[in-house]
Amino acid sequence: MNEVRVIPVAGVPDVREGDDLAALIAAAAPPLERHDVLVVAQKAISKAEGRVVRLDELEPSAAARELAQDGADPRQLEAVLREAVRIVRTRGSLVIAETRHGFVCGSAGVDASNAPQAGTLVLLPLDPDASAARLRERLRELTGTAVGVLVSDSFGRPWRLGTTDVAIGAAGIPVLLDLNGRRDPTGYELHATTIAVADEIASAAELVLGKLDGVPAAVVRGLQLEGEGKARDLVMPPERDLFR
Repeated sequence: MNEVRVIPVAGVPDVREGDDLAALIAAAAPPLERHDVLVVAQKAISKAEGRVVRLDELEPSAAARELAQDGADPRQLEAVLREAVRIVRTRGSLVIAETRHGFVCGSAGVDASNAPQAGTLVLLPLDPDASAARLRERLRELTGTAVGVLVSDSFGRPWRLGTTDVAIGAAGIPVLLDLNGRRDPTGYELHATTIAVADEIASAAELVLGKLDGVPAAVVRGLQLEGEGKARDLVMPPERDLFR
């Protein structure tokens, strides 16, 4: 059994639009090794890509005003509606929505926490898999080492309290491990066992990223993963979604 280490990448300055995020991370990270997986918080990616909007630039629609309850800002609800392709559930001003990426999550991924400044909102990257691929290639140019890259974000889960980080972008590693057809130590053949390994790695990294510590990335070391998965492969197909 492999020993796995999770190493925080501390000392990265606040990320701004247009920053070379790979260079900032490479300067702060330990020397990268083959089979390392770099997990980067979505907020850092979104800020570097300019996926930030100002509340005072948003004119709330009638739908946003109707959703805004209990003191919620209708301008923030307007941002959520613009990012959503389908509203799944609402409760008061809480909105569970499907994004253009196929993710089903709170507020369509729109978040005011850890935004660049007051009065701004951070949106999900337009294409998190492409973001991960660009970051991976730039890191290879800077360090000479090809590593796996995951973009992580916090999602809630049906029937479970609390959030956990999942992979919303991936490059250079498999995202699913299909164990179907293999046998356990007693000889039982597995028939419905596929491990969301990218989500497990993202969740492990979150233990050192935290939400208030200003650590935007972590290196997960000790895994021996080979493959080229995409986070979009983790999205449940509509025909298999029992709760759609």
